[in-house]
Amino acid sequence: MVVPSLKLQDLIEEIRGAKTQAQEREVIQKECAHIRASFRDGDPVHRHRQLAKLLYVHMLGYPAHFGQMECLKLIASSRFTDKRVGYLGAMLLLDERHDAHLLITNSIKNDLSQGIQPVQGLALCTLSTMGSAEMCRDLAPEVEKLLLQPSPYVRKKAILTAVHMIRKVPELSSVFLPPCAQLLHERHHGILLGTITLITELCERSPAALRHFRKVVPQLVHILRTLVTMGYSTEHSISGVSDPFLQVQILRLLRILGRNHEESSETMNDLLAQVATNTDTSRNAGNAVLFETVLTIMDIRSAAGLRVLAVNILGRFLLNSDRNIRYVALTSLLRLVQSDHSAVQRHRPTVVECLRETDASLSRRALELSLALVNSSNVRAMMQELQAFLESCPPDLRADCASGILLAAERFAPTKRWHIDTILHVLTTAGTHVRDDAVANLTQLIGGAQELHAYSVRRLYNALAEDISQQPLVQVAAWCIGEYGDLLLAGNCEEIEPLQVDEEEVLALLEKVLQSHMSLPATRGYALTALMKLSTRLCGDNNRIRQVVSIYGSCLDVELQQRAVEYDTLFRKYDHMRAAILEKMPLVERDGPQADEEAKESKEAAQLSEAAPVPTEPQASQLLDLLDLLDGASGDVQHPPHLDPSPGGALVHLLDLPCVPPPPAPIPDLKVFEREGVQLNLSFIRPPENPALLLITITATNFSEGDVTHFICQAAVPKLFRILNPNKAPLRLKLRLTYDHFHQSVQEIFEVNNLPVESWQ
Repeated sequence: MVVPSLKLQDLIEEIRGAKTQAQEREVIQKECAHIRASFRDGDPVHRHRQLAKLLYVHMLGYPAHFGQMECLKLIASSRFTDKRVGYLGAMLLLDERHDAHLLITNSIKNDLSQGIQPVQGLALCTLSTMGSAEMCRDLAPEVEKLLLQPSPYVRKKAILTAVHMIRKVPELSSVFLPPCAQLLHERHHGILLGTITLITELCERSPAALRHFRKVVPQLVHILRTLVTMGYSTEHSISGVSDPFLQVQILRLLRILGRNHEESSETMNDLLAQVATNTDTSRNAGNAVLFETVLTIMDIRSAAGLRVLAVNILGRFLLNSDRNIRYVALTSLLRLVQSDHSAVQRHRPTVVECLRETDASLSRRALELSLALVNSSNVRAMMQELQAFLESCPPDLRADCASGILLAAERFAPTKRWHIDTILHVLTTAGTHVRDDAVANLTQLIGGAQELHAYSVRRLYNALAEDISQQPLVQVAAWCIGEYGDLLLAGNCEEIEPLQVDEEEVLALLEKVLQSHMSLPATRGYALTALMKLSTRLCGDNNRIRQVVSIYGSCLDVELQQRAVEYDTLFRKYDHMRAAILEKMPLVERDGPQADEEAKESKEAAQLSEAAPVPTEPQASQLLDLLDLLDGASGDVQHPPHLDPSPGGALVHLLDLPCVPPPPAPIPDLKVFEREGVQLNLSFIRPPENPALLLITITATNFSEGDVTHFICQAAVPKLFRILNPNKAPLRLKLRLTYDHFHQSVQEIFEVNNLPVESWQ
């Protein structure tokens, strides 16, 4: 017995009544079999009913591709009921990936030319939903004719279809450019809103259209002023705001037309001030209009007072109870902090208050903006707020907060002591979240501040005694204790409370670091080196230090074992040289504001060295013996040939030995890509320690006025890659770039085959 096919309503009820997924699949499989049989039989009367059921099955996620050709048959039918379901099926089942979508081009063209408004509306909706570039090119003349039809229903849908065509085929801009000026005079809300959207798309994709529509800026200003003062119609008002959707769309278009154009910006300045001051902010619709006004003011060449007004509006947004509005305000202020720094600074207390938000996205934005607001005049106050936030912020924000504080302190530190105190506070609070270079930067800073050596070593000793879990802090403390342990024991620092420390306490603390399970191998290396340096700075017996060093000579960690073996050898065989080898580290040159002072000091030191006597031969021999310290042979040592003494001293002789290779010649940079202000350059570096290794770095730069977003550079290897080329073969690279620029998607695939000869020879 053959079960009859179900009606659509019955099918829906039966599917919803299925208690298990297996029952649902069984119902759908049976009904799909009936639908297939009906399609094979070619029943023209019930074809649209069968397709309607298939579309419902498709909406549930089941395959329905076998109904694509039935859509074409229904679209070609003369009955409206068939066309309605056929066009709906085409929008759901067809897209550009299927060649079958091109078969309905003639049917759409015929329906657009018939003059029946419901049929024209169906054809236009389908074309704007799934029309491909080929279909848009073929049907553009028909859509252009419908833009000026007397029926508002058809014109509105034709405008939206034109927007889709411009997005698919930007070169069709010239086709739809002439009718837009006439459509701006329409009073129909849907037509006017669609026209503004169409002009926006044209201006974003065509420089010629942008120049053309700058002439209609006064007309757009008049439309928006009418909306603000008198309103469009009560039926389009939302919460007392006159047609906010149309206002927002006009403001977006004005933002595009006024960007980098003085005359257009002056025309809209008064209007923007009127909108900013008269819009009601008690409702969300008014806030949307105000936000678009702020964005427009910031993008055009507006007056300085108007920009301050825009920043103040964003400041009021920060006091709003809606978290979304506060997030939008923080994001917008972050974009403006570089161009309008002083205006944004006025709202610094409110921004700092946002750090206490419980919402993670809000606190992250507030942190980014707070770090951007730090300057030399407010660095002390801002650092106090940021350090307080660091102590209580969520774990996922600690790394960003710690890195931001360290960078700001390095850039705006008023004194070296304040800089050291700030870094120590960060290491104490969130030491595990700091950047990898924080330890090196702090040791370099302390080493360059000779007047603060005693203060630093006491602060670090106290911090280490309280907590040895923060590894960067432990590493810096161990280094400082090893370098300036004599100052720690002297107790002559007047800047902090007197602290009496004996040698046994210092050694016990470093041994505690070595034995702690929380210490990393690198931290143990710092502690072991600190103990070794203390052997020359302490006055007591070194047997305890020698015992600890010998114990770690059998450590499982290879690096730590090697270091311990070297130190033990230094004790046993070269004890007479230990004090000279372990003397305090010399000052390291730093990049930054102190570079000039350090350069002067270096110059003075050079003048003193010229007046010093030339080192004698025994001193040079001792320095050469140092190079063979760990060769394991204490007897005959192969010395380099004798060099004549010169004013440069023994160190100069060492640097002039023939075994030192010359530095590799510099390789010029290469520009491999340029389009509309976007450049891609390759830079080449050969490390002196391995001249056969070539490091190639890709650098992308945007010189245009538009933002570049979603930038992706793809190659067979990552952005920073290494190439070993022992056979000296010419290098060739193949790259693919994908990014959005001026609201257009750009994709380029190219080969770089003109690399400098120095890069592969």
